[in-house]
Amino acid sequence: MDRAKQTTEILLHLSPVEVANLKEGINFFRNKSTGKDYIFYKNKNHLKACKNLCKHQGGLFIKDIEDLDGRSVKCTKHNWKLDVSTMKYINPPGSFCQDELVVEMDGNNGLLLLELNPPNPWDSDPRSPEDLAFGEVQITYLTHACMDLKLGDKRMVFDPWLIGPAFARGWWLLHEPPSDWLERLCRADLIYISHMHSDHLSYPTLKNLSVRRPDIPIYVGDTERPVFWNLDQSDVQLTNINVVPFGIWQQVDKNLRFMILMDGVHPEMDTCIIVEYKGHKILNTVDCTRPNGGRLPEKVALMMSDFAGGASGFPMTFSGGKFTEDWKAQFIKTERKKLLNYKAQLVKDLQPRIYCPFAGYFVESHPSDKYIKETNIKNDPNELNNLIKKNSDVVTWTPQPGAILDLGRMLKDPTDSKGITNPPEGTKIYKDSWDFEPYLNTLKAAVGDEIFLHSSWIKEYFTWAGFKNYNLVVRMIETDEDFNPFPGGYDYLVDFLDLSFPKERPSREHSYKEIRSRVDVIRYVVKNGRLWDDLYIGFQTRLQRDPDIYHHLFWNHFQIKLPLTPPNWRSFLMHCG
Repeated sequence: MDRAKQTTEILLHLSPVEVANLKEGINFFRNKSTGKDYIFYKNKNHLKACKNLCKHQGGLFIKDIEDLDGRSVKCTKHNWKLDVSTMKYINPPGSFCQDELVVEMDGNNGLLLLELNPPNPWDSDPRSPEDLAFGEVQITYLTHACMDLKLGDKRMVFDPWLIGPAFARGWWLLHEPPSDWLERLCRADLIYISHMHSDHLSYPTLKNLSVRRPDIPIYVGDTERPVFWNLDQSDVQLTNINVVPFGIWQQVDKNLRFMILMDGVHPEMDTCIIVEYKGHKILNTVDCTRPNGGRLPEKVALMMSDFAGGASGFPMTFSGGKFTEDWKAQFIKTERKKLLNYKAQLVKDLQPRIYCPFAGYFVESHPSDKYIKETNIKNDPNELNNLIKKNSDVVTWTPQPGAILDLGRMLKDPTDSKGITNPPEGTKIYKDSWDFEPYLNTLKAAVGDEIFLHSSWIKEYFTWAGFKNYNLVVRMIETDEDFNPFPGGYDYLVDFLDLSFPKERPSREHSYKEIRSRVDVIRYVVKNGRLWDDLYIGFQTRLQRDPDIYHHLFWNHFQIKLPLTPPNWRSFLMHCG
């Protein structure tokens, strides 16, 4: 059996100008360096692409002059026709489907055309589904993205975030996890952690687990930014972390195996997983924007995915220009609706037997984030499930903490009243209190750190961060809880063109951004070399920008590409002394 890991090859790179000039319908392109030809089909904001190569005998496609809808192309060899909007051959009918390529935007509004090899790795070593006994496979929802899977005599847990906040202090659990959550984690045979964001990789949760079972097997994908890059600084003692390649079955026992897949949009950090037990597949796409480049297995037994939206500082933390409260409300409403429709369409296309929306059950519960909580409206899982039921025959499940889905029962009879066991009457579903203090005290401790007695920390930190040669000037302002300047706090400019720290904005033409950050979080992030997701996704900043454009390279660097080792503050303080 071929055990080669899945790879990604870049076939073509379009410039921002070429992307902007793509016309509606069919577009032909050639990679001049390789001589290979490709076809793009544009329908409003959606792009599909394939090789310009007929599957019959490798002929080249040209525009089909008989096609009045502008959707089909004709092979120059034997007049075979391909509908590029569906990637199906229409002449001869019912013949082949054209292999679709992965279309991804780069950071500068350009475009990459990618080929995954193999495109559908789960098809290697296929297994026929066997009958499942009642109770043999049970999925228990704990909270947010955390599921406890009983698979025969093995137990597997996804993304355990069960205590404490995520993103510094911005996100807190919406649901009250079952009281025996720690025992459940300790009983697990393996844990899958999808990516490094703290609502999936929760160090407070893992610290509790590591005291009892430091050697518990944990599996992560082989991402460019290691999932556990911050383990040494976390003070969590875990000794059995397994990094596995993408697209290869990992055999647990004769009945159970799993495969980790990369995200097409964020391959450097995001992953998803397929778990297969006795031939029945469970697909968990987690937070992936385009899991496996948009190619996923159809008709799986159970599919789960995120659904809520609201996992970003945009636009709630922005002000100035167009960012009025009315504009933000309309934008959020539109974006959430688009997400809802996209998820419903994805489920309709993939036709899982059962679908479960999860990984969106968080709340901005700290009192100082009242504005965010009130404005950051998220999708309702029941609304999504109703939309799915309206458009397909897929069975849906809106999970509650401690609820159990019996896969064997549900596959045999989706109407079986024992297929889903809801929590006992009177079970607390939603949290109404959170233990803020221990976590806030950790952040506050950074405010008075000796580092910040020396203003040269600014140069030390941004030199360590390593982002420069980019025409952007950022004003950083340390603030109190209400985003007013912090008494005695720092207010400074960083010119990323030459990584200088001017007293005034330079006279040349440049992009400008103002970032106000709560002092406890920004100093904690600086001191520990943390990624800026704690600031941005955690709603701990307020931003203005001129002009109003998104600086992908800047944010991508500070949210993903900071050095893996923290700044050497000990050496810095010795030098200052």
